[in-house]
Amino acid sequence: MSDLNPQLNRTGGRILVDALVLNGVDTVYCVPGESYLPVLDALRDAAGISTYVTRHEGAAANMADAYGKLTGRPGICFVTRGPGATHASIGVHTASQDSTPMILFIGQVERGFLEREAFQEVDYRRMFGGMAKWVTEIQDLARIPEVLARAFNVAMSGRPGPVVVALPEDILFGSGLAPDAVPSRPSQSAPAAGDMDALHALLAQARQPLLVVGGAGWDEQACAQLQAFAQVNSIPVAAAFRRQDLCDNRMAHYIGQIGLGISPQLAERVKAADLLIAVGTRLSEVSSGGYTLVQSPLPTQTLVHVHADANELGRVYQAQLAINSGMRHFAGALAALPPLKPSWQAWTQAAREAYLAHSTAPATPAALDGVDLAQVVTHLNQVLRDDAIITNGAGNYTVWVHRFYRYRRPATELAPTSGAMGYGLPAAVAAKLKHPEREVVCFAGDGCFMMYPQELATAVQYGAAIIVIVVNNGMLGTIRMHQEREYPGRVASTDLVNPDFVALAHAFGAFGETVARSEDFPAAFARAQAAGIPALLELRMDVRQITPTSRLM
Repeated sequence: MSDLNPQLNRTGGRILVDALVLNGVDTVYCVPGESYLPVLDALRDAAGISTYVTRHEGAAANMADAYGKLTGRPGICFVTRGPGATHASIGVHTASQDSTPMILFIGQVERGFLEREAFQEVDYRRMFGGMAKWVTEIQDLARIPEVLARAFNVAMSGRPGPVVVALPEDILFGSGLAPDAVPSRPSQSAPAAGDMDALHALLAQARQPLLVVGGAGWDEQACAQLQAFAQVNSIPVAAAFRRQDLCDNRMAHYIGQIGLGISPQLAERVKAADLLIAVGTRLSEVSSGGYTLVQSPLPTQTLVHVHADANELGRVYQAQLAINSGMRHFAGALAALPPLKPSWQAWTQAAREAYLAHSTAPATPAALDGVDLAQVVTHLNQVLRDDAIITNGAGNYTVWVHRFYRYRRPATELAPTSGAMGYGLPAAVAAKLKHPEREVVCFAGDGCFMMYPQELATAVQYGAAIIVIVVNNGMLGTIRMHQEREYPGRVASTDLVNPDFVALAHAFGAFGETVARSEDFPAAFARAQAAGIPALLELRMDVRQITPTSRLM
């Protein structure tokens, strides 16, 4: 690597990689392309940066999103122009909806070829303009450090999100002088004077308060401070969709998740709350039950909305108290509030008891033919360590995971709020590469897994000993569920003919085993753990059991 001397003549690729080093980047995910060869060459010598080559650009972008969720720092992804960029767009969309810091670098055609429909040319400002926080194309080699400093700042400031940077090929191959910029130091807003006093006053008047936690920008300290506030004041805490790891689910004041598969009792409690404190969450369509649990624009509950992005406040909901603040600053301010003498202990206790009943697996139905996924998740609750990382994509199988798994630590749930299929396997690989000492378990439906099955090769290549649980019911279950409701008896386009998943795992060099009965899962999981290599367990499911509570006729 260069000595970062600003007077040193460097290629554009070297200048860019030096800027990554200065900004603390330690991991890059990519599919190589000739459009950014100088970057690949510079990465070869970049001290402290591990470069992981995936088998599909969509997987690389999903891995970058997972890294951003795990660390709070931008996940870095490099792809080539045209098809590489379109493949990677799924990760940009997920990072946008999930508020994940991420920077996607795209090789671009030479500047002299632009706007001639050159080979694989795309206008990335137009393509990603409504999806990313900022899209730019570098036009001057000397400005590479400046652009990268801004990219990191935009990705992490306010509501985190994705940034897209296009890299013309002649810029990367060119050489010149470029002064290095200082590392980015993103800013976060804090509660304004009087905000916390106003919140304290509203809470003192409440009889049935509810705190909903979600969004991004949390760290372990902020999560601990929020939990301490809830415990001291006996306030029930619910998690927004796929943000269950922000609270220790064993905490006496945690009452469940408001998202797909929400318990009916919790849905009624959200409606019945007289004070709703939404911290970090946008209260999106999913978390708000299609804007019915929390109505737009005027909620029936007194709403306190806390968000890092001032533009989000008042966009969908008119809150009685809107607080523009990053999560770390707000959690610290919460911890400093004087405790109240709550009158709502019975409200909180009833909500907790309902959560425990809902999240405890019932006895396996006598009519069930195959593995009971509730028992599988219950077993993992018992045997996985507190810092184990659970990943998943999208599909009805996730309802079992979100209902029965109890998260204990921050940054242990990697799941796309965007509802993107295929996310779980790439995310698991990224998690294991970042934290090889931790257990990483991926849940994937048979349709979800087949979006990126080739990333088992990536796991094997880099020794990422993940365990993938393929929930096989031979169909696209979510779509089938909706189909049965809208067009009963008219099944179309949802049946799947699958490969031999175990043979596929073996072909990649991974461990593989089929589980056909619930009682066989614990031993099979132990064998997968002991294998010390990437592992796949195929669960043969009852095709009629479409959700934990619904069966097809």
